[in-house]
Amino acid sequence: MRGTVLVAILFFCIGASMTSMNSAPSDRVKVLERPSANSPLVTFRAVIGSGSARDPQGKNGLNALTALMIGHGGTKNLTYQQVVKTLYPWAATVSPQFDKEVTVFIGEVHRDHLEKFYAILSSLLLEPRFDPEDFKRHQTNLLNALQNTLRGNDDENLGKQALNTFMYANTTYGTPEIGTVQGLKAVTLEDVKAFYKKMYTRGNITIGIAGGYPKDFMSRLPRDFARLPAGKPAAEPDPQPEPIVDHEILLVEKECRSTAISMGFPIQVTRADKDFYALLVANSYLGEHRTFNGALMQHLRGWRGLNYGDYSYIENFMEYPGTVFPRPNIPRRQQFFSIWLRPIEHANRHFGLRNALWELQKLVDKGLSPEDFENTRKFVLNYSKLWVQTMSQRLGYYLDSDFYGTKYYIDRIQEELPKLTVADVNRAIKKHLQYRNVKIAIVTKGAEALKADLMANIKSPVTYASPVSKEIQEEDKLIEVYPLNINQKKIRVLSNTELFEK
Repeated sequence: MRGTVLVAILFFCIGASMTSMNSAPSDRVKVLERPSANSPLVTFRAVIGSGSARDPQGKNGLNALTALMIGHGGTKNLTYQQVVKTLYPWAATVSPQFDKEVTVFIGEVHRDHLEKFYAILSSLLLEPRFDPEDFKRHQTNLLNALQNTLRGNDDENLGKQALNTFMYANTTYGTPEIGTVQGLKAVTLEDVKAFYKKMYTRGNITIGIAGGYPKDFMSRLPRDFARLPAGKPAAEPDPQPEPIVDHEILLVEKECRSTAISMGFPIQVTRADKDFYALLVANSYLGEHRTFNGALMQHLRGWRGLNYGDYSYIENFMEYPGTVFPRPNIPRRQQFFSIWLRPIEHANRHFGLRNALWELQKLVDKGLSPEDFENTRKFVLNYSKLWVQTMSQRLGYYLDSDFYGTKYYIDRIQEELPKLTVADVNRAIKKHLQYRNVKIAIVTKGAEALKADLMANIKSPVTYASPVSKEIQEEDKLIEVYPLNINQKKIRVLSNTELFEK
């Protein structure tokens, strides 16, 4: 289970109908089920309506610590070590996952061990041990994840988290999901116990179950979890990030071998909106994660060999463990568009930044051609089916659809995309995407020198290890002088050790 802990720390179709038992939201637990009689497995996902956006000011990390104390802690009768020892022979797992809006506890077991496994899973959620030694362990692990791993050894995620903090400064989205250094140090075990009582209520939990469980098993869930307190915490207001003016830049000074770049801006579109599905096609054309069909990947890596990978996103994205596909159960009320450039040699960092914005501008100004639209739509229709290869993934997406109040996500993709036209996609691009007002986070060595170059808008020729075509050379001449509209008042340099401190 140790690997799962680190994943959670560091950022962490079946034909049956979906049933919702929520006739009285404040005093009855909502349950979504996906039975599959032929499956030998049973999978659970218990979603709590609490994420890092609920962390009290000055105690950022409280939600994460609470989740780990439950998902990787003990029960009233079993220590954490005893839980691990019991689950191991069954090849069963329990793991917590947390983001801005929700925390989810994921469990899976062979149906032969369902009863005993469920007794442990339900006890973890209903009777958490809250052992002081477990608290010290998780607090130490989270601090190490921030100070040593994220700030010290993971430039790619450091850039992405720096962008998040930059975009959402002074809002409930503005700190990492795992907290801040001083926030974690300020949290006590009593804080965790009080937070559990406040957030883990009947009206604030949705339990999903899928697989080959007995027909009468599902009816037990609302009854058993009725032991939680009634009610639901008051909703948090939507984050209100400050408007972005021109290109605002955060440079993170770090001793590193190459430069990691992330850029983006909030958008008012989620899976509940029809335009989201048009943007899904547009984004796939620009930079589908870990594929080679995106314009960013083709032009920055394929044509120029600048780096390993270049991708874009229209919502919060994390990889599903062991795959290159999106992870479910990280939904947000407010999403954002972003571009991620995996590390580029320092000598080409200025050109790489320009190249990415150049490609974004081409998308916004020119849109997709009819041929590109048809090819990309066909790709997304087929590729999206791969996102739900496992029963646990499918269950996760059903729960996300419940969060957004919409039809099952994968079904809606199959429904919406065939109805789209290239005009629909290009209209959505013009409405929701832009390249003039963008926040940019850059993790690099020699940040002050780069700041001076950016502010002066100097020419930034690219250096190649091997010759490129004349066509690329001609385009490079345009890109190297592409005008960055730097907001001179909103460009600053921080050291990596200053990030995520308070």
